[in-house]
Amino acid sequence: MVVTAVFPIYFATVAARGLAPAAATAAYGLATTVGLVLVAVASPLLGALADAGALKKRLLAAGVALGAGATAGLFLVGPGDWRLAAALFVLANVGLSASFVFYDSLLPHVARPEEVDRVSSAGYALGYLGGGLLLAVVLAWILRPDLVGLPSGPGLSDADATLPTRLGFLAVALWWVAFSIPLLRRVREPPAASGAPAGHPLRAALGQLGRTGQALRRHPQAARLLAAFLVYNDGIGTIIRMATVYGTELGISRGALIGAILLVQFLGIPFAFLFGGLAGRIGAKRSVLLALGVYALISVVGYFMTSAAHFFALAALVAVVQGGAQALSRSLFASLVPRRRSGEFFGFFSVMEKVAGIFGPGLFTVAVWLTGSSRAAILSVIVFFAAGALLLVGVDVEAGQRAARQADAEGEASGAAG
Repeated sequence: MVVTAVFPIYFATVAARGLAPAAATAAYGLATTVGLVLVAVASPLLGALADAGALKKRLLAAGVALGAGATAGLFLVGPGDWRLAAALFVLANVGLSASFVFYDSLLPHVARPEEVDRVSSAGYALGYLGGGLLLAVVLAWILRPDLVGLPSGPGLSDADATLPTRLGFLAVALWWVAFSIPLLRRVREPPAASGAPAGHPLRAALGQLGRTGQALRRHPQAARLLAAFLVYNDGIGTIIRMATVYGTELGISRGALIGAILLVQFLGIPFAFLFGGLAGRIGAKRSVLLALGVYALISVVGYFMTSAAHFFALAALVAVVQGGAQALSRSLFASLVPRRRSGEFFGFFSVMEKVAGIFGPGLFTVAVWLTGSSRAAILSVIVFFAAGALLLVGVDVEAGQRAARQADAEGEASGAAG
């Protein structure tokens, strides 16, 4: 709700009032980049710390508190407060991304191996549902504040005119905290990784992090999946980030663009569940490969797009595969790494997610410069899906799962011996 639909517009039109449009865009881009870089640098250490000190839930709660608190703080941002807005946006992104490192790392601890694909897919489906419901409600009172008794009409002060949007930021913060409570209350904290010195989780984390490269060499299938994920997720991220900008360039109305965003949220729910079931039939790897084929088709649809109807068709295709591709990538990776070191490995998984936001938009921009056409640029994204699929084909899932189970058994044996 904040990142995709509301805050970019609020930043450009309210917080950055008085700045030149190019300067406002640059400030927003810098805030986004700083947040991603901070999380990319810190994620592996935080993941290792969570494993060594049995701190997954506490660090997750800290991320929620930071992110939700910063989001609530956006309520205070008024005209010209772009520095405050940028700082809070950085903190909110850091809190969000850090909390997801620990959230993802809990997956192999709350789901049995045979149900991890289904649980991961269900998580994405319910995320679509929650995000879609909140987005619809908040957009309704932003577009029609009079329906809920908020100030409306001409001649409003800045405080009254921006109140609906600022209340939307508060709603996101409250929603975020409220739906974190069941996890924090009901999910058990996994035990510390075996061999971690008691009372020194940070020292243990630093030592464990230094051995991560060796661990990845002992789990080559997980490393190959990380490489494949880095490539194809870059293409997925490019589609997500550039589709609305591309649609605007083609003259598609704001109402149609917002409608397409809502379509993805709600249509994505059943298809995320369906991909979980499909993985149970043909395997997570084949299901992800199927999704990448659909993404290649999406690039082709984007190349020929000329109308709002075409944009809705593109959004529908994205809804079919987006949740499934990301959920099954997460669950597949979870099955290839030792459960006792899931925080550390998912720290690196998080890094791949952040790094994957760099190259696709860069290629898109270069393609526009070379060809003078955004159509050619949207078509160029197929390269990421093809290369990622080729890398994914080389992942031996069964061998990787055997190696992960063996590492867990060895860890349990050494812990018992200790």
